[in-house]
Amino acid sequence: MEVKEVKRSYARSAHRGVKGQYITDAVFRKRNYCPLTSLTSSNFFNFRTILLLIVVLLSSCQHGELSYDATPQGNLDALWTIIDQRYCFLSYKEKELGFKWADIHAKYSAKLNPKMSRVQLFEVLCQMISELKDGHVNIVSGIDLGRNWSWKEDYPDNLNTELRQKYLGTDYHIGSGLKYTILPDNIAYVVYESFSDPIGEGNLSDMLSFLRLCNGMILDIRGNGGGELTNVEILSRRFTNQTVLVGFMSYKTGTGHDDFSAPRAEYITPSNGMRWQKPVVLLTNRSCYSAANTFVRNMKEMPFVTVMGDQTGGGSGMPFSSELPIGWSVRFSASPSYDARMQHIEFGIAPDIPSALDEALAAQGTDSMIEAARQYLAEQ
Repeated sequence: MEVKEVKRSYARSAHRGVKGQYITDAVFRKRNYCPLTSLTSSNFFNFRTILLLIVVLLSSCQHGELSYDATPQGNLDALWTIIDQRYCFLSYKEKELGFKWADIHAKYSAKLNPKMSRVQLFEVLCQMISELKDGHVNIVSGIDLGRNWSWKEDYPDNLNTELRQKYLGTDYHIGSGLKYTILPDNIAYVVYESFSDPIGEGNLSDMLSFLRLCNGMILDIRGNGGGELTNVEILSRRFTNQTVLVGFMSYKTGTGHDDFSAPRAEYITPSNGMRWQKPVVLLTNRSCYSAANTFVRNMKEMPFVTVMGDQTGGGSGMPFSSELPIGWSVRFSASPSYDARMQHIEFGIAPDIPSALDEALAAQGTDSMIEAARQYLAEQ
């Protein structure tokens, strides 16, 4: 569920630079375009689950009996079929977004011609998958990375990184990917910018030991676009003293839109190291995506945790990869995850307490979201 930085979105006519995350060609080559290679990135799956995925997805490493030529129509047909048979949110997106995937084929086939350039073909295919509004659906080519970032670009940032740095100060502590300090009102302030940054168990215990006398904690993950699910689990385990049901995951079992395995429960077990026993405010914004979205899902079920800020960006599908006849790789969501009540979190998770960054106060050097979290903790 890792993503890093690129320069254009599906609305390629805008040609605007944005900050965010990207998937590189090297990452896809490392995964060999095979769904099974993605499993090693997380210990959320036990051995039995991996065996199930091997049986279900073995054919995903091949094209099967269907074959497509490298013409514009052949590539569009191949991409349309990959999504039709293997994308895990198709029925859900058809209902929520009001389209029929069967109609999408005709809509974009009409934009093709046999003599179109590779660049023109790339743009048509990107427009087609943009209908899904899924940041985990990408086309990777030598031309560019096709993607949809509407999950964050269409909303306020609710984050000023320079202002956040002011709250951290200059003598803050760094433990693996975590930055932390103690604010003047004896509130712990912890910033985690990416779940791609490793978290050491020893670093976590040292951090919590240092912060143990604080009255509460603000855990700021605004702008965290995801990363490794192993880090999600390691950090989540520090906020519970008992095993907690945090959600469910299911897997595609066939080519039908609704061919899924029975949901498998996902639990967080307590860490053997030091655990936090006091109130926590988890600060979020629309740029919390993928693994960060999963972390918010987990923390919603933890005692003493209140989520404050904006709705997360979503991104709840486990991404896998395939390839088009032209040689471009395609990434897509193949296994859906849900919250503890079996509700979709693909389009994000609402906060317990909505909060937004006041730009006028920000110009004066005050982060209204951090201040709201401090006030909330002071009242607990």
